[in-house]
Amino acid sequence: MTTNTGSKNKKQSFAPLLMDVAVPIGSYYLLKSGFGMSTLAALGWSSVVPAVRTVWGVVAERTVNGFAALILFVNVVGLSLSLVAGDPRLMLAKDSGVSSAIGIGVLVSVAMGRPMMTAGMKPFLVKGDADREAAFERLLSGSAAFQRAERRFSVVWGVALLGECVARVVGAYTLPVDTMVWLGTVVMVGTMGVAAVVSGGLAAGPMADMIAAELKGGDAPAPAVLPSLAAVR
Repeated sequence: MTTNTGSKNKKQSFAPLLMDVAVPIGSYYLLKSGFGMSTLAALGWSSVVPAVRTVWGVVAERTVNGFAALILFVNVVGLSLSLVAGDPRLMLAKDSGVSSAIGIGVLVSVAMGRPMMTAGMKPFLVKGDADREAAFERLLSGSAAFQRAERRFSVVWGVALLGECVARVVGAYTLPVDTMVWLGTVVMVGTMGVAAVVSGGLAAGPMADMIAAELKGGDAPAPAVLPSLAAVR
């Protein structure tokens, strides 16, 4: 029974992340590389799910789905940049527009007090466990250190993505086109790896420790109340 409940909680934790990020990004690459669609068409069709999720959140739930809205915004930027053609260096530079859009969106969300990367980090911290999720929510609402770590996680990713954007734009206009075609992918993968390590050490790791301490404190038995020496006498 516990196993089934844990599995169910884990699926519920990862479902929003899959719907808001994995489905639109995966569908873009599938449509473009698997079915041979143009970049314009692939971006358009992969925008359907985040568009529906964003509109549904505003109309039905009276909230803005941060990740879905961000992916939709990135796709719109991509659609706009896809209309730019001709100069091969400009075509290489435009790929960094996606990273810059995401990076700016993440940093703006931190400034607004709703760090966007929390939605992607939380499933890995709570692991689908109801007790860990409850501890996460308690700390998020009552621990200043936990809140700082939460913001720090998003800041690291936002800065990393903007840094990737700058590096790819500089490379597009200073390095040979043939070199930048493959180096752009290396920069992107390297940025993701560095951001994961840094954000893990500065934010996700300490947050996981705080969750463990919160669980240990909540499960610890209450200390026995011993009579005072004066009362005994």
